[in-house]
Amino acid sequence: MNPIPWRKSSYSGGNGGDCVELAHVGGRLLVRDSKNPEGPTLTFPTAHFLRAVKNA
Repeated sequence: MNPIPWRKSSYSGGNGGDCVELAHVGGRLLVRDSKNPEGPTLTFPTAHFLRAVKNA
């Protein structure tokens, strides 16, 4: 099993502040809290997530 390629925003800085991490895996966008990487992960179909962000 390959590790999930989590990414953190460049706006989060290097101070370990409050941030979310994203991963794109198989047509899904995964979102988790960077302070709690073992906690719950939200999963969205990528197209639906991007449409919602554009319309926000």
